[in-house]
Amino acid sequence: MTREPSLFGPEMEVSTGWGSERRESESGAPLATRMRPRTLDDFVGQDRLVGPEGSLRELIDRDRVPSLIFWGPPGCGKTSLAHIIAHETSSVFVPFSAVTEGIARVRALIGEASERRRATGRGTILFVDEIHRFNKAQQDAFLPHVEAGTVVLIGATTENPSFEVVGPLLSRTRVLVLEPLDESDTAEVCRRALRDEKGLGGRGLTMDEDALERLAVAADGDARRALNALETAADLASQGRIGVSEIERALQHRFARYDKGGEEHFNLISALHKAVRGSDPDGSLYWLARMLEAGEDPLYIARRLVRMATEDIGLADPEALTVCMAARDAYHFLGSPEGELALAEAVVYLAAAPKSNRTYEAFSSARRAARETPMEAVPMHVRNAPTRLMKDLGYGSGYRYDHDEPGGVAAQTFLPERLAGSRFYHAGDQGREAEIAARLRRFERLRERGAADDPGTGDAEPDVEHQV
Repeated sequence: MTREPSLFGPEMEVSTGWGSERRESESGAPLATRMRPRTLDDFVGQDRLVGPEGSLRELIDRDRVPSLIFWGPPGCGKTSLAHIIAHETSSVFVPFSAVTEGIARVRALIGEASERRRATGRGTILFVDEIHRFNKAQQDAFLPHVEAGTVVLIGATTENPSFEVVGPLLSRTRVLVLEPLDESDTAEVCRRALRDEKGLGGRGLTMDEDALERLAVAADGDARRALNALETAADLASQGRIGVSEIERALQHRFARYDKGGEEHFNLISALHKAVRGSDPDGSLYWLARMLEAGEDPLYIARRLVRMATEDIGLADPEALTVCMAARDAYHFLGSPEGELALAEAVVYLAAAPKSNRTYEAFSSARRAARETPMEAVPMHVRNAPTRLMKDLGYGSGYRYDHDEPGGVAAQTFLPERLAGSRFYHAGDQGREAEIAARLRRFERLRERGAADDPGTGDAEPDVEHQV
């Protein structure tokens, strides 16, 4: 530890790495804190970044670490890596939490870093935990100091930086994606905690292999969760043995990693939508269950199912929309958990239904055309003529009442002249849409025949009750 002037009083110490093992082990800190790795060789997981050929390891070894954003789920090692970088480089490590501290302290820390650099030549690593909690203006405050090299900024976030970190700051940092630990890595973290004197090594504990396996699975790649549960299980263990029952009691309830407004929310609904589109009822049911178990609003899911029915099934099976609306009403009527079965029924129906996005594509094309031709006039023959003046001006003139035509289809067009002949909807050959395609071909033949039989038609006015 190196003593530095600080906002927190003359005795505050700014860490350049790690304190003594004795101080940590006697501090009463949680097991996850005591077992925080001190070197890259101690670090478990993220081999792509810090393994023997890892890109981050090379930067650390060369003491050329740039400003970074660590993006990854809880317990994957973001904070530990920041500490290790400070320990294995020549920089002073200054931790900072965007949850509890504000922009005023940022300015003070920047001032301290600038003075330290002038006085000693040592750099400062400013570690900002949960950097996504800062708003745009607060994040902008880092920009000139990162660009000038006054501090090396390492931000940690569980949220997608593309959405949560301002563009100028992203362009001045390198985003490193950290993955959840796999089960073997999680198990290794727990084994080390059982052996290490800083952890549980002095308590003479043993752990059944099936209990370790259960813990590694339940942790969902979160080392902190695994170590917290292990510490609780150790306190529950009788005769120094940790079995499955102790792990189950320590876990109590396994909460899914889920934020209704965050990236995982959109990842799961995307997985559900794509499984439905891919006609996989098993995958669809799994992602539905994941969302419901995580506490997602079932009515949000119902709304998205309606969207899937119109976007991906469309007229290949028009009943899909009816089923989804009925599932929504059923959930309204029954509530949870009974109403969730109606959502499951709708999901299976959608996944098993014939698929067509032809209506979706047709409407998208029509909207593009509408935006490109906002001033095109409505053709005179399809205009309404409620007054004598409008009739005299030709409104409605030439309109042919389709019900009076052979086959119920008149030889006329309904698009503006500039768009005449445009085709937006192309019916597919899946499910009911194949029938629609055949019907539309028949209508087209009738129009062509009507135009050939009576090319001069279009002058007769319909009766008043037939006008739109």
